[in-house]
Parts: sequence; structure tokens; C-alpha cells
Amino acid sequence: MPNAPRLRLVLGDQLNLNISSLRDADPSHDLILMCELSVEATYVRHHKQKLVLVLSAMRHFAKQLKEEGFKVRYLRLDDTENSGSFTAEIEKILSSSDCRHCVMTEPGEYRLKLQFEQWQQAHPEYTLEVREDDRFLCRHEEFRQWTEGRKQLRMEYFYRWMRRRYKLLMDGEQPVGGNWNLDAQNRNPLPDTQRPPKPVRFPPDRITQEVIDLVEDRFHNHFGDLHEFGWGVTAAHAKEALDSFIRERLPLFGDYQDAMRAGDPWLYHSHLSVYINLGLLDPMQAIRAAEAAYESGSAPLNAVEGFIRQILGWREFVRGLYWLWMPDYPRLNYLQADRPLPGFYWDAKTDMHCLQQCIQDTHKHAYAHHIQRLMVLGNFALLAGIDPTAVNEWYLLVYADAYEWVELPNVHGMILYADGGALASKPYAAGGAYINRMSNYCTRCRYDVKQKTGTNACPFNYLYWHFLERNINLLRHNPRMALAYRNLERMKEELREETNRSAQIFLQQLD
Repeated sequence: MPNAPRLRLVLGDQLNLNISSLRDADPSHDLILMCELSVEATYVRHHKQKLVLVLSAMRHFAKQLKEEGFKVRYLRLDDTENSGSFTAEIEKILSSSDCRHCVMTEPGEYRLKLQFEQWQQAHPEYTLEVREDDRFLCRHEEFRQWTEGRKQLRMEYFYRWMRRRYKLLMDGEQPVGGNWNLDAQNRNPLPDTQRPPKPVRFPPDRITQEVIDLVEDRFHNHFGDLHEFGWGVTAAHAKEALDSFIRERLPLFGDYQDAMRAGDPWLYHSHLSVYINLGLLDPMQAIRAAEAAYESGSAPLNAVEGFIRQILGWREFVRGLYWLWMPDYPRLNYLQADRPLPGFYWDAKTDMHCLQQCIQDTHKHAYAHHIQRLMVLGNFALLAGIDPTAVNEWYLLVYADAYEWVELPNVHGMILYADGGALASKPYAAGGAYINRMSNYCTRCRYDVKQKTGTNACPFNYLYWHFLERNINLLRHNPRMALAYRNLERMKEELREETNRSAQIFLQQLD
């Protein structure tokens, strides 16, 4: 029957009228189901701002659907009829109506995919149609075909393939400007006199304030602060944030995308991943806006290429790897790291100013930019040998843009090297000199970044060499680690012993 009613399930990170599950929805027949579930808020204890962002955006999207004429069954967290399960709510509707068919867009996380598959197997009397999430720019099968016959999977080559495929920043078959990747031009420290524009923030409306009150009441013991909540919660907000970035920050984004500064977490970054991952902003819309800025002369190539690479390259690449490697991927622990996560990742009570600053920013905003995540917070976890399971949970929990499909490959592979190089060609390990070069954190630290050993030395310095020593059998044959190991071998034995001693004392105190 062409007009038979269908149930349409929309998940909390699929807030887009053009999502595959809604594209052919009939307002006169179909029912849209949206659910706020306690288990989704607590399977990891998500940052309070993440909870407010998702729940408020869901409520605004449901309101939009109703204004478009759709029938919406919306279950709030505090509804007495809320069963607490997506599949139970689907079954409740299908068993009490003429509808036997549910349509949904595939979930972004493996745990949910498994949940829906198991329910369908247990209930063959109903049809659960799961459609591919075509908000992404590379379909699962296309990614698998790209991987075939490759000994190593590297983002750079995937990115070039995607650039050619979508004809982005291309001059025929060659990249505009002659180089595919301009990352070498994007590593400037931020001058003290440089004052980035303030990011667009959105004061909470009535719906958002209701959600803030709800989260403070029900999830008051979760990580994070709600006093400065200012994320957008609608597609219109996301578009405004995109326009502001293109106009005000993109021109200098490239130059300073790796820079860090105390008390200034936003800098020239876009902060758009929050909206793209939630469904409020289409990734290709952001990419084309950046390309148009280059073509009009309002933004330089290094900035535009770097921004496009983050979305077209990294975002699509890690999502492809996630679905290629699950469910075994999170169990890998190549470096056999097993140290518990230090308490200061929660309360920022550490004398290491760089870590303190990044954790405080994260607590306050549910945000830190990629270099803070990789080269400060992640670098410390790598050097200290912290258990990957604990680190992955922390990153998934604390950031507003974190979903397992993007968090897991970035943290497990890129940050922790727990996959032994399946994603990254080397561990991204560094001493204090890198942080000192790219930030002003070290000027306010109780440790001395120029000292290599002893109680006053920057812990990153001796932890770096201790990391190399500890993993010498696993890493010394990696061609990209050859220089580091040559430098270790040249180190005088006395200094080498003192370095290891300093690291062992610090790690014992950490434990």
C-alpha cells in the first residue's frame, strides 16, 4: 500500500529535515518518534553542556517538525510513559496501531546499531528499515572499496581521493596552488598582541532554559559547568555560526590553528563540529562556504585548505575506519598502557599549567581545540601510559562534539597509538618544547620547561624520553621514530638514568 503509515525514528544527532529517514515522509500518514532517554545521558556521564545542547536541539527540532505539519510523538525524560528504550517505544507504537513498518537512519554508534539489529531479529513481525546516513560524504561501501589492496590506510591519500571526487580546490586533476596539504603553513604561535574575535554565542531561550533546569536537577553530579552555556540549538543558529566563522575567523584560521593561549580557548577555530555532528549543519555547506571564501579572495588558501581537510579528510576518514574496524578496535592496546586516569583530569588540580588550563576550558565550555586535545591532554596520557579504555571514556564524556564514531579513532589511534599504527604512522609524542612554542602556558607554570630532569623540570620533558625507553622494542623500528631513537642513543648514560629516575618518581606520585 503506497499510503500505508510508517513510523519514522529520529535519533538525537540526526536533527535535519533532509535526513534519509525523513526525506520521503508523508505528514498526512506518518508518525515521527523522538525519545529523550536516560540511558543515552548516562552510558557515559556526559558533560552537562552536551546534555543541554542535545536535548534542547531535539526539542527545537520537534517543534520545527510540528510547524511543518508532521505528527510527532516526543517523549521527554520526565514523561511517566517513557520506557527508557528506543526499541521498546518502537514496539509500543507498532503493536498498538496499523503500522508495521519503522524507518530510521542508521545510528552513528556501534552499540546502537547492535541494539536495533537484535530487536529486529527478535521481532520479525515488524519491519525495521535502516537507511544509510548520507549526511556523510563517503558511503560505507565506497570507503571499503578505497581500502582494498592498501597495505596502510592513511588520511592524506584518502583526502586527495575525496578532493578529486568532489572537485574541491582543484585545477583540473591537480590541487589549486600545486600542493594537496598546506599544514606546514599552519603552525604559527599566536602573537601576544593578536586579539581573535569573540565567537558567536546564543543566549538560552525558554526551551533551552527548561532543559538547563532539568539537567541541573537530574544530572547535577555530571562533569561540567552550565553558567556560560551559549551553544546554538537550531539550524538557523548553526548557519549564523558558520557565516560568522567564514567572515571573521577563517582568514587567520590557517596561520594559528595549532596555537594555544591561556584564557582564550576559542581563538580562530570554527567550533562548527558541534553543529555538524548533531545534524544542524550540513558538512558540504560548510566546505562550499569556505571554498567560496577562497575564490572571492576573502580567505587565503592555507586557511581554506586546512579547514576543508578537517571535514572532508579527517572527519570522513575516521568515520570510515570506525565502521571498518568495530567492534574489536577499542580492545586494542598495543603499548600495554594500564595506568589509571589521574584525578586531575576531572578537577584540574595539577601544577602543570598547560593541563590545568585545558581541563578548566573543557569543564567550562565542553570544548577544547584539536591541539589542546592531541598535544596537551592526549600527549600526557600517551607519555604516562594511561589505560586507553579510561582515556576514551573521558574524551567521549567531556566534549560537546564527541560521539564514539569520531572520538574512538581519534583518541585510540591518533592520540594513544593503541592500534599500533593502523591509523597514525607514529605516536604523537612530544616534550615540553612543543607546548612552549605553540602557547604561553609555560610562562605561568611552576615547572621550568627548559629543565630536563629533577623536581622543577617540566614533566613532559622526562616523560617523553621515558616513553621512548619504555616502548623501545615496539617503536624503534618505526622509520618515523628513527631520529628520536638516535637522539636517545646519543644521550649520555648519566643523563639517561637521571631522566628515567625523574619520570619514575613523577609517575609513582601520580599513582
